[in-house]
Amino acid sequence: MSDKNINQEKHPEKKPTAQEDKIYEDAGAKKIIEGDGCCTPKKSKPIEHSDDDGHDHEYSDSEKSTFQMFLPAIISLIVLFSGIAMDYFLPQEWFKDWVRILWYAVAYIPVGLPVLKEAFESITKGDVFSEFFLMSIATVGAFAIGEYPEGVAVMLFYSVGEVFQTLAVSRAKSNIKALLDQRPDEVTILVNDQPKTIQPEQVKIGDVIQLKSGEKLALDGELISESASFNTAALTGESKPDTKNKGEVVLAGMINLQTIAQVRVTTAYEDSKLSKILELVQNATSQKAPTELFIRKFARIYTPIVVGLAVLICFLPYFFVDEYTFRDWLYRALVFLVISCPCALVISIPLGYFGGIGAASKNGILFKGSNFLDIIANVQNVVMDKTGTMTEGVFKVQEVLLKPEFNKDEILKMVNTLENQSTHPVATAIHNYVGEIDNSIKLENTEEISGHGLKANINGKELLVGNFKLMDKFNISYDLNPSTIVYTIIAIAYDGKFAGYITIADSIKEDAQLTIDKLKELGVNTTMLSGDKSTVVKFVADKLGITNFFGDLLPEDKVNKVKELKANNESVAFVGDGVNDAPVVALSDVGIAMGGLGSDATIETADVVIQDDKPSKIPMAINIGKQTKKIVWQNIILAFIVKGIVLILGAGGLATMWEAVFADVGVALLAILNAVRIQKMKF
Repeated sequence: MSDKNINQEKHPEKKPTAQEDKIYEDAGAKKIIEGDGCCTPKKSKPIEHSDDDGHDHEYSDSEKSTFQMFLPAIISLIVLFSGIAMDYFLPQEWFKDWVRILWYAVAYIPVGLPVLKEAFESITKGDVFSEFFLMSIATVGAFAIGEYPEGVAVMLFYSVGEVFQTLAVSRAKSNIKALLDQRPDEVTILVNDQPKTIQPEQVKIGDVIQLKSGEKLALDGELISESASFNTAALTGESKPDTKNKGEVVLAGMINLQTIAQVRVTTAYEDSKLSKILELVQNATSQKAPTELFIRKFARIYTPIVVGLAVLICFLPYFFVDEYTFRDWLYRALVFLVISCPCALVISIPLGYFGGIGAASKNGILFKGSNFLDIIANVQNVVMDKTGTMTEGVFKVQEVLLKPEFNKDEILKMVNTLENQSTHPVATAIHNYVGEIDNSIKLENTEEISGHGLKANINGKELLVGNFKLMDKFNISYDLNPSTIVYTIIAIAYDGKFAGYITIADSIKEDAQLTIDKLKELGVNTTMLSGDKSTVVKFVADKLGITNFFGDLLPEDKVNKVKELKANNESVAFVGDGVNDAPVVALSDVGIAMGGLGSDATIETADVVIQDDKPSKIPMAINIGKQTKKIVWQNIILAFIVKGIVLILGAGGLATMWEAVFADVGVALLAILNAVRIQKMKF
């Protein structure tokens, strides 16, 4: 069974309503809504440039031009207005009886036939009480009692409303779809120093891609040219050029800005960071917010109820009203049905969340589901890691202090070789300071001790490199007080003796202060947790104005700190790297990954991925969540109030089909216009 089917079995409530399904299909967004994984190349067919190549071709078949979408409504409107003109303003002798019926039938067919067809198809699929069914019986009923213009008008405005909804979804989709256009259709590789153009899926790890100026990179790799400048907007939302030097990692979706660059491929096409991001964005819309799920459930219960009430409105008065006229009460029932159509809710609310995800994507923030837009909107605490979140995570060695009885060069070479086993930024700093790895040094029994450091045997002697907790764990005595040193300290012990230490410093990110100020404005409490020494954490926290901070923490200590916050029934968002802090990310209400492009595991673990390393995107993500939720609830309240008033008036015979059209289509259009506002907001 496919993952998609498993997902549907586990979450049957996620099935969209008939109208929502049709609108997303017409907008060319159905693939995104279903999360079909069009980002990954399908392997069941030979690789060729087709609709299966993982690109955007699959949308084009279902997309129509705006004129094509409005054409049936335009034809219907012209025929309807000419009929009304001959009825009331320019009476014609011949315009009566079967001619008049036929005229309005011609006006009805362009807009009504597709809806009748959808209603029939919904019924055959077991979805009897769909929005299409409501509009069909209401308008056919209007024809049955001779209210031809009103029957046509209801269907006309309903169809126009549906087109506007489709256009709104298309607009929301475009922000997300922009990501789907980032991978090029062709790649130029060098074979025996000769350029050869092939499909991206055919490129193998180790191949060398030749990238001309203005071309997009299709796969992740390592730059083998001396330097190159890239536009990374597709990945980070930032169009500022990023200069890479020889040996640095370059990612799929980056655009070469200057001279020809050569890149050695290090990752398969389907495993690139961009592919994983596209997959994440596509699947995001299948994870529904509680409000969205409630409205869907509500619509499925509500619609049969209003049909039952309409039947009662038509027939029940027969037993209580002296002068009962079937035609009048049928008209009231039909008005009631038109008013009760829940399309304002079932499409404008998903559109609101869809727009929120699109707006976030445009700003380089990826939500794994609309449910996380709801959660982050109400978050009360942001707990953040220090390194790589509020600081650059780019460490530099400040000083090296080793005991005189140890050979400084030898110790540093051994430390460099051991740290080469780690991906921690500290290891990079030491490598940059010491230089090339000495391959003559052989490590044995290498072990990483979580929250402490690294251990290995060299020449039969034990080498320890880490924090002073590592020294304490192995009973290594030392003659200094680590708390007196502000910088991060890397302690070294060799052959059971304390050898000395290396100090390393990190710098605070330029927008870190703005981040804390914005979070305070939003009323969100901030806490900094770090495995780094307390003096360093205090130094950073004091500079940024963070009052709650804790250093010298092991991974389990971070978990306990988050548990303390959650014990007060407060919601927590944790911001970290999503790998070392996986237990905390799992425990928090929403996990936010910083620098998601640096780690595959980050993208897979976190609920929200910030594509660049800017902490200022944290309050932006919260604000997008708040604005999305605000718009969704505005639409819910608007729809319920207007429909409630007109339903009562309709049941009492005080509202006509024209008021019903406003209560249905008018409210839907107002809700849609409100929902699309999120895509134009500045955050």
